[in-house]
Amino acid sequence: MNDLSGKVAVVTGASSGIGAATAAELARLGAAVVVHARRKERLEAVVAKIGGQGGKAIAVAGDAAYVDDNERLIAQTLAFSRGAGNAGRIDVVVVNAGRGLAGGVMSSDPAEWLALYELNVLGAADLMRRAGELMVKQGSGDIVVLGSVSGHHISPFSGFYGSTKWALASLAEAMRREVCAHGVRVTTVKPAVVMSEFQENAGYTKENFFKGIEKFGKVLDPDDVARVIGFIVSQPPHVHVNEVVVRPTGQDYP
Repeated sequence: MNDLSGKVAVVTGASSGIGAATAAELARLGAAVVVHARRKERLEAVVAKIGGQGGKAIAVAGDAAYVDDNERLIAQTLAFSRGAGNAGRIDVVVVNAGRGLAGGVMSSDPAEWLALYELNVLGAADLMRRAGELMVKQGSGDIVVLGSVSGHHISPFSGFYGSTKWALASLAEAMRREVCAHGVRVTTVKPAVVMSEFQENAGYTKENFFKGIEKFGKVLDPDDVARVIGFIVSQPPHVHVNEVVVRPTGQDYP
């Protein structure tokens, strides 16, 4: 039996990168997975890949920055859980949806600031709260929040984005203290450089990003982070891996 057999997991931002890789890993470990993102066709490709490998998954399209979409995600996941014979449980929620922004307070585009916080902090916190309410009632569950090494060791080169991940890690630790007595685990995973669509979407270029990371050698890929998340949520109920920083071996900063 796989470690997550009989469990239901939700992964946001699952149309590519860390989210898609995490959905596949949790399905490989035995979970029935609900994948969530804005790009429905990409989600359906993730579901098809999981199904082709013998796993079970469904797609729910939506924007993780919007509370109405988060509410719909939870409702559809509960229906999926009941239909899969899991009595309406949600066992794992991976709060991964987010975006980057090149530059710090002085150099980033201020027109992007509000949207960045709406997705990376406020939308994430809303989903965390909804998941926490369910998990407290059922007496167990894992909420895994994707932070960033940029929120662990602030860098001026991505300082505004890093501030959102600093805030998110603070919220996750505060929530852990609220819910741990109810058997609910809240974990922050802080990856360093992971090569995916993230860099292009954040506005990183050769001059402001890629030239600076050449010295690190091989950087992480999404599967590296997905394996860490699978390890975290597969621990026995009394073991809580609270916070993890994952860097390429050659990355010295940040």
